[in-house]
Amino acid sequence: MSHRMTLVLAAAAMLAVVAGSATAQSYEGRKKCSSCHKSQAESWGDTAHAKAMDSLKPNTKAEAKKKAKLDPTKDYTKDKDCVGCHVDGWGKEGGYTVEDPSKFTTGVGCESCHGPGSKYRGTHRKAGAAFEKSKKTAPRQTLADAGQDFSFEESCNACHMNYEGSPWKGAKKPYTPFTPAVDKKYTFDFDKYVKDTKAMHEHYKLDGTFTGEPKFKYHDDFQAKAKVGVKGSED
Repeated sequence: MSHRMTLVLAAAAMLAVVAGSATAQSYEGRKKCSSCHKSQAESWGDTAHAKAMDSLKPNTKAEAKKKAKLDPTKDYTKDKDCVGCHVDGWGKEGGYTVEDPSKFTTGVGCESCHGPGSKYRGTHRKAGAAFEKSKKTAPRQTLADAGQDFSFEESCNACHMNYEGSPWKGAKKPYTPFTPAVDKKYTFDFDKYVKDTKAMHEHYKLDGTFTGEPKFKYHDDFQAKAKVGVKGSED
């Protein structure tokens, strides 16, 4: 291979890397989401997901830890085999890190379910502004194309179903020690628990900016019963 051809291939590879990094999804932290979705954020703050990191602290959930053969006096908040299921974006761009923890990615928040928001948040903002100005709607598919997750069952399974012998095919190390064999309460039923407002946030009326598919499978059911919330404005 000629020296000139090597340089061409190297340049092409570099462009691919740059292009890939430019389009990569990045976690932003729930502050960005909360600035608009104020009621959802306040409701989420009272949930088990919001307090997920607390359970890793010493002397919390002591009996549960003993049953799972864990040391209840140990501080697990820096244990990299545990932290990933208690924060947003573990091991991913913009996500939580033990070395530089952010309070806006601590806990299981918006982006753990809906996906990293760096791309689709901008789509939300622009479409929302157009809807407020002229009631112009936008296809929901544009959000999916920008990376928003409308099913997120796999995201839930990645933590709740990640144990040895799990029926979930994606299970892999490090496994959760909190399994149905330890206590039946750890048996995970997505369709049941996604409706539990003690774990998830309350649902509020959407303004109708986005239309069409894809929709979360309980979207219409949730919206039929949804409260009218307080909408914030982005800083």
